[in-house]
Amino acid sequence: MESVLLGAALLVTLVALVILVLRRPSGKAIEDELSQVRQEADEIRAAAKTDAEEILGKAETQAHQLVQTQRAELDEEARALREDIRSLREDLERRETRLAEREQRLDGEVRRLEEWGAKLAEGKRTLESRKEELSKAEEERRHALEQVAGLTAEQAKTELVGAIENQAKREAIPITREIENSARAEGEKRARKIVTLAIQRVASEQTAESVVSVLHLPGDEMKGRIIGREGRNIRAFETTTGVNLIIDDTPEAVLLSCFDPVRREVGRLTLEKLVLDGRIHPQRIEEIYERSKSDVEQLCVRAGEDALVELGVADMHPELIALLGQLRYRTSYGQNVLKHLIESAHIAGIMASELRLPVEQAKRCTLLHDIGKALTHEVEGSHALIGAEIARRYGEHEDVVHAIEAHHNEVEVRTVEAVLTQAADAISGSRPGARRESLEAYVKRLERLEEIARDKHEGVEKVFAMQAGREIRVMVKPDAVDDIQAQVIARDIAKQVEDELTYPGQIRVTVVRESRAIEFAR
Repeated sequence: MESVLLGAALLVTLVALVILVLRRPSGKAIEDELSQVRQEADEIRAAAKTDAEEILGKAETQAHQLVQTQRAELDEEARALREDIRSLREDLERRETRLAEREQRLDGEVRRLEEWGAKLAEGKRTLESRKEELSKAEEERRHALEQVAGLTAEQAKTELVGAIENQAKREAIPITREIENSARAEGEKRARKIVTLAIQRVASEQTAESVVSVLHLPGDEMKGRIIGREGRNIRAFETTTGVNLIIDDTPEAVLLSCFDPVRREVGRLTLEKLVLDGRIHPQRIEEIYERSKSDVEQLCVRAGEDALVELGVADMHPELIALLGQLRYRTSYGQNVLKHLIESAHIAGIMASELRLPVEQAKRCTLLHDIGKALTHEVEGSHALIGAEIARRYGEHEDVVHAIEAHHNEVEVRTVEAVLTQAADAISGSRPGARRESLEAYVKRLERLEEIARDKHEGVEKVFAMQAGREIRVMVKPDAVDDIQAQVIARDIAKQVEDELTYPGQIRVTVVRESRAIEFAR
């Protein structure tokens, strides 16, 4: 601090000298000013020295106080450390005392364990000697029993096991059969209740539509106008519409035949408008055809929308709605496909509500399960797989797609909705009056049922297909087939029928084994 003050005084002196030189005063004035400057410098030096001494004194005082404070804190910490060391030393001494006591106890336990080990070794030697004695006695007893019975131990064991196994089988068969019958009865009861409720709550038409459209004419003279000069009109009609027109001796009626039901409906509507208009020529046929085609497309869309409204299903792609409407003109075994879908959806919804499942999802799956039939004549493949691809293309949920592709078991069933779709489809198709079956197919199915029951089953005497093919009654020979084998035959026949035949509903297999005891009194 003193050096700083001296530096400041010298700086002031130099500044004053520079000012005096710059002003260039007279010699005396310069001496006076120099003396004044020296005097001021001395005063400043003295003041600076005084200030420095005061500052140094204060600094020494503060340093002494700080040293005293630090020394007191260090003494306090040292006392605390000494206390901690003393407590730790006491704790260590206590632990050493406890360890010594534990070592003494462990030494006592080791001595006791050694004593027990010696006793156990002695007991083990005694037990082994007794086991040897018992083994010798058992061997002597078994040898004596073998001599008395005339059988070895293995032979006796085999006979005993066989007798116990046979007895267990005989006792288990009635119990197993009772459990199976109880479970089957309970399952059939619940299933019958659900299916019966679903069928009772669905009211739909039972009439089947024809696959050929018939148009009634106001008179037979209209047939000539339809044919036209040298068949010009009928050729133009068939070329434009793609529908075969059959004109025969049937009074006041013509037939329209086409594999495409939508195209056949367009042709029927075209011919109906031409007959009402009366003007029949090739150009007029083309005009009416275009108009009728547009009308049928609108009718298809309206039919699809009506089906959705009736079932309460929403958010469906417009193309799917149009394809649903086209099924209005499609029949399967004489059953209208769109009505079949609506009826099946109602049945699936009722069964889903009974099972506490999402009703709308079940209806949606069942409503779309035959959507592929709208394109089966345009795309190769099964209608189930085609319908699944169409539904997937138009953004339907994967569960809906799976129910469509699995409803004929072409894909393994994985969801409850798919099972409900199969059940609803079978119920709608198998109810009386729903579908027509040709006599030839019916006879072949009955013959195949009887062949399956006779084939590769020993002891079968007679087979009858009864109840319109819904029951197979098998008569077996009582001396060649016992009760257990009769049950096996029934199961084998039912399994083979499931694997080989396609049929609506279920087929009951009944195996009859009749025993007769005949004796004569003379």
